[in-house]
Amino acid sequence: MNGRPEQFAAEPNELLVERLRDGLGLTGTKVGCDTGQCGTCVVQLDGRSVKSCLILTAAAAGSRVTTIEGVTTRGGELSGLQEALRQEHGTQCGFCTPGMVMALGELVENTADRDAPTEPEIREWLTGNLCRCTGYHSVVRGVQRACSAARTEIPAEISGAAAVSAPAGSGSATEPAPASVSASASVSASGKEV
Repeated sequence: MNGRPEQFAAEPNELLVERLRDGLGLTGTKVGCDTGQCGTCVVQLDGRSVKSCLILTAAAAGSRVTTIEGVTTRGGELSGLQEALRQEHGTQCGFCTPGMVMALGELVENTADRDAPTEPEIREWLTGNLCRCTGYHSVVRGVQRACSAARTEIPAEISGAAAVSAPAGSGSATEPAPASVSASASVSASGKEV
C-alpha cells in the first residue's frame, strides 16, 4: 500500500474502497456513486488505474496499490501531474481530483516514450471520471502541460528506451508494467481498466 507492506484480514465481500477509507484511513480516495460510474474512487493496482468500488479487497491481495496519498513526494510536494493541474486550474471543488490524478497518472506514464497524448485521447481516457465543475478543458491543458514537462526531463539518449522517468509514487522507473490485472476489473473502449 503506497510502497509499504500491509497485512490484514478482509471480509469476503469487502470492497477495496472500504478497506482504504475505513480500514486504513486513506480518505483521499473518494466514494461517489458506488457503482463504478463516477471515477472518484480510482486508485492504481499494479500500475493500472481501477475503480476501487468495483474491486474486492481480496482480489487486490499481493498487488501494489497506490492511492492519491502515495502520489506526492516524500517531502510532501505535488507530483508533476498534480502541479500541472494546479497551474491550469484543473481543480475546482476537488472532489473528483484524486480519482482523476490516479487515472491520468497512468496515461502520462504510458505515453512518456511516445508523442504526447492528443486532446481527443485525453478526453477518451477521462470517460470514466465525472467532473461537475471544470468542463474538462483545464484538466486537458493540465495533462498536456504535465506531458510536456515530463518529456523535457527525459535525457535524449534514453527518450526512446524503456527506462523513462516515472511520476512520483508510481514505483521504479525501470520496473516493467504488469502483464495483467485482477479479473474483476473491466476494460473501457479506450483500453483503460475501469
